[in-house]
Amino acid sequence: MNTLFYIIILILVLQFVIETVLDYLNAKRYGDPVPDELNDVFNAEEYEKSQAYKKTNYSFGLLTSTFSLLLTLGFLILGGFEWVDQIARSITDNPIVTALLFFGIIIIGSDIVTLPYSYYSTFVIEEKFGFNKTTRGTFFMDKLKGWGMMAVVGGGLLALIIWFFEWTGSNFWLYAWALVAVFTVIMNLFYSKLIVPLFNKLTPLEAGGLKTKIENYAENVGFELQNIFVIDGSKRSTKANAYFSGFGKEKRITLYDTLINDLEEEEIVAVLAHEVGHYKRKHIVFNLAASILLTGLTLFLLSFFINNPEVSLAIGVSQPSFHTALIGFGILYSPISEVTGLLMNHLSRKFEYQADDFAKNTYVASPLITSLKKLSKDSLSNLTPHPAYVFMHYSHPPLIARIRNLKKV
Repeated sequence: MNTLFYIIILILVLQFVIETVLDYLNAKRYGDPVPDELNDVFNAEEYEKSQAYKKTNYSFGLLTSTFSLLLTLGFLILGGFEWVDQIARSITDNPIVTALLFFGIIIIGSDIVTLPYSYYSTFVIEEKFGFNKTTRGTFFMDKLKGWGMMAVVGGGLLALIIWFFEWTGSNFWLYAWALVAVFTVIMNLFYSKLIVPLFNKLTPLEAGGLKTKIENYAENVGFELQNIFVIDGSKRSTKANAYFSGFGKEKRITLYDTLINDLEEEEIVAVLAHEVGHYKRKHIVFNLAASILLTGLTLFLLSFFINNPEVSLAIGVSQPSFHTALIGFGILYSPISEVTGLLMNHLSRKFEYQADDFAKNTYVASPLITSLKKLSKDSLSNLTPHPAYVFMHYSHPPLIARIRNLKKV
């Protein structure tokens, strides 16, 4: 076993330890006093329910993350990657097909092994606390559709990237970067048209008071908006959401039906004003550009490792290849990914404040504040998260921070 093998083991264990400590610190804050500004989010019974929900998820998360670590370490140490690689090679000697079989076996196998945890989370925990609306048929159909999408989209991208490697050697990263950049732009433009309908039903927002208010607001801020859709989120959960997708003529706003049911019309317009703020402040374009640049950095670094047989041997295989080096590199790169993730989360939290400010300045703060409180209540969210946990994981500022920002004159 080479040095990289022990580095990989160390990375996996350290990541687990750091995440476990962060989860523990966060859990210790569950019983902290609720800030005065949030006293109206829950009554005593609702707050007790929210605490129970968080504690249940904490315990369950500790169990699943421990199992995941042991499974990964066992797979590494006992030669699991070598076993899968030999199965793939026994079927074909084509490097592209071998790689597709290799990743297909690992991903679907992992999904099947962890299926009981996903099932328990949905049909026991989420059911117990009143969130789950997913039927068992929908749950398993989502899995099958997910595998199908992964095979077509993920498999297609991987096949092209390996073909670039076979064709150009270490310069493959430039062609792969161009491919992924084009794919990322297309997904940003057409995700709601192409992917969402595979899992959910989208319908145009009906004419009426809400649509009129949204259109009036959009006109007042110079935001051309023709596509407002409602998604049947209640098909799976009671939790509410809204999101903005696309840009140019393809931009659209999607409202969860649960959001429309839970919020007043003024609150929904305020939530949409926040989403419009993201567009007006160029957050959509920035995030797209940042994603493409980070992908380029990752592929560039991969080009230095992909021809090094030690990277493949580090995961216990006997025959180095592109696909096994990709696994080794993925683990070795994860500390860098953590750092870039921290930076992106920091910027994301900053963008949320900017979008809140846009909504406050172009609409009004009070309905956005009440909507944020209602959404937090409906999702039984944590009102007192630990600062370290927020720093590491939150893409949005905690509720109390957003409300204090919205109340600033």
